[in-house]
Amino acid sequence: MTTKNRLALFTPVEFGAIKLKHRVVMAPLTRSRSIQPNSVPGDLMAEYYGQRASDGGLIIAEATNISITSRGWLGAPGLYSQEQVQGWRKIVSAVHAKGGKIVAQLWHTGRSSHVSLTGGEAPVSASVNPSYWENTDHLTSTTGGWVTPSPHRALTIPEIPRIVEDYRKAAEHAKQAGFDGIELHAANGYLIDQFLQDNSNKRTDEYGGSIENRSRLLLEIVEALTSVWPSDRVGVRIGPGGTWNDMADSNPEALFGYVAEQLNRFGLAYLHIIEPRVKGNVVIHEGQAPIAAESLGKIFKGPIIAAGGFEPDGAEEVVEKKIAAAVAFGRHFVSNPDLPRRIQEGLPLAEYDRDTFYSFDARGYTDYPAYDTELTAK
Repeated sequence: MTTKNRLALFTPVEFGAIKLKHRVVMAPLTRSRSIQPNSVPGDLMAEYYGQRASDGGLIIAEATNISITSRGWLGAPGLYSQEQVQGWRKIVSAVHAKGGKIVAQLWHTGRSSHVSLTGGEAPVSASVNPSYWENTDHLTSTTGGWVTPSPHRALTIPEIPRIVEDYRKAAEHAKQAGFDGIELHAANGYLIDQFLQDNSNKRTDEYGGSIENRSRLLLEIVEALTSVWPSDRVGVRIGPGGTWNDMADSNPEALFGYVAEQLNRFGLAYLHIIEPRVKGNVVIHEGQAPIAAESLGKIFKGPIIAAGGFEPDGAEEVVEKKIAAAVAFGRHFVSNPDLPRRIQEGLPLAEYDRDTFYSFDARGYTDYPAYDTELTAK
């Protein structure tokens, strides 16, 4: 495909106060390369993000834990210590040096965790569901390898303000690190999603039952984040109809329609929507149209970033049709550090190696070459 056929992706766009030169966004990608045991972003991560930065492009950094007890994935970075802030500062500087923008994604894994990662505390969730930790299909990365999650417990109402405060403090740390904004991770079956969807939320108090109650935690956290950052530098990521981490809801259209409507009152930078055609990093419904972005785009008043299994041609189409303002790419950014250029110029895309997605060294991480280097090597 020639450059002229992808004009829509390479026009300027504004996500609130974040001004971009193109609409090819790097999706948040958990890659397990932070320095252990303290989950500190190091030089390897700075090299990785610097490679993938582009002039006027947006990177949404990988899911980043807000506290020790929120951890659920070995090697994932944090934003709850000053050592971590310093590590992120190097990464932000590397992205800014190439003219790029970067936002931090704030994450609490909830029940998808193990006591070896939480400092010995039981993972928490909206409600207790023993089938989750008893199902060998659910695994989390630990120092002992991939294991089933530890038994979780339900958060009590008095504990919830502490969780909200952890998010607020992480937002402050993101500001100290120099990020251009923050994104709240409310998808993929992690803590906030566990409160939102009714197959995991069986509470009978003010955080359970009705859609309004199940959305309460999400909205309280957004309130906290926008007390730290201007709302036009805050985004939210949701996964309507997503099934990753054993998620389901009896009426996802009503639930996520309500969420999108309620988020309108904040004047957010964007709403980041994962299409239900993907499960984790795998496309499970080939050829399915971007139904979630199209539906919620009629409700949410701000810009939408669509994500989930997009190829360049499909991304161009959804932007051209104004279904989304931009498209986030994940797997292709893994193996193509210069992905925006390759898409714009119609250059071939390098293949990714799933076996190295969640390993712990440079292999399959910083050793994918840019197109010119790849061409020279041949």
